[in-house]
Amino acid sequence: MREFLVEITTNVPEGTDPAEVARRRAAEAVRARELAATGNLVRLWRPVGELRSISLWRAADETELHEKVLGTLPLRSWMTLAVTAVETHPNDPGKPDTPA
Repeated sequence: MREFLVEITTNVPEGTDPAEVARRRAAEAVRARELAATGNLVRLWRPVGELRSISLWRAADETELHEKVLGTLPLRSWMTLAVTAVETHPNDPGKPDTPA
């Protein structure tokens, strides 16, 4: 599995019924829990004072990430995404030690 940092900005179209927004946000929370349970959604942060998120995801490749993971989010049609593939840095202090 590859890892991806994803910045997500969600913009609700003007004039959208508040009930539809509430329905999609509730469904989004359910789907996020499902994707966390499958190991696709690893971490999720919101920058202080901002209405966007930064998240760490896992998928086989970027195509799978877009089609089978992010594409299943109920708010996806309202989202703008910036996806960056990442890999472990040799000096990462959180990297598990490898036996010599």
